[in-house]
Amino acid sequence: MTDALTKSERETLKSIYRLSRDGAGAHTGALAEALRVSPGTATATVKRLAERGLLDHRPYRGVELTVTGRRAAVAAIRRHRIVERFLSDMLGYAWNEADRLAGSFEHDLPQEVEDRLFVALDRPASCPHGFPIPEPEMGDIPELPPLYALEPGDVAVVAVPGATDPDVVAFLDTLGLRPGVRVEVREKHPFDGPLGLRVEGQDRTVGQKVAQQVYVRKEPKSSTAKSQAPQSSTLTAETLTAERREQSA
Repeated sequence: MTDALTKSERETLKSIYRLSRDGAGAHTGALAEALRVSPGTATATVKRLAERGLLDHRPYRGVELTVTGRRAAVAAIRRHRIVERFLSDMLGYAWNEADRLAGSFEHDLPQEVEDRLFVALDRPASCPHGFPIPEPEMGDIPELPPLYALEPGDVAVVAVPGATDPDVVAFLDTLGLRPGVRVEVREKHPFDGPLGLRVEGQDRTVGQKVAQQVYVRKEPKSSTAKSQAPQSSTLTAETLTAERREQSA
């Protein structure tokens, strides 16, 4: 299905998927703005995709992806993220450059080439930005929460969208907040106050506005402390037993 799509159709599906994550339809005005095309061009592409059964376009409800269209959109995002990984891992491009360059040739790749790239890259789980690469035929992609949604004690891995303002990216870099970096929330001030973070052994402070632009893959709470308690009691019992044997000897 995705091999038969044009570049504009594939980009339209990806934009509709992102704009409709909250369950509401994507309106053509917002779609045109996201694609940086005229409303007329966006409407014409939407009409073609609707005729192919990939979209459902209803007045006053916006544009909604059908089940087939949703799978095609996720497949297009998967391809983009695999190509980004190739540009970053194999050709040495920075993660924020890979996003821009991937869009220039990803649409011309046969499906067979995409599949071989994925295997050659050792089946990566995420793109250079830190977002998950969905499995084939998936109808949805797990949504990552923003950094500001975390609470003290939470540990997570950073993901930064490719569309993030370059000035914000540069500021994040000074704090060590780059894709793939592990962070721990130490403190969260009330009333939309800043976050206190531990980043690569350094204490950092990030404001609410910036923290909303960074996304994270939250790690499960560690059960190390729980598992250590029985172990320490066992070691203590064994030590006492050994001491008694030495005394009796």
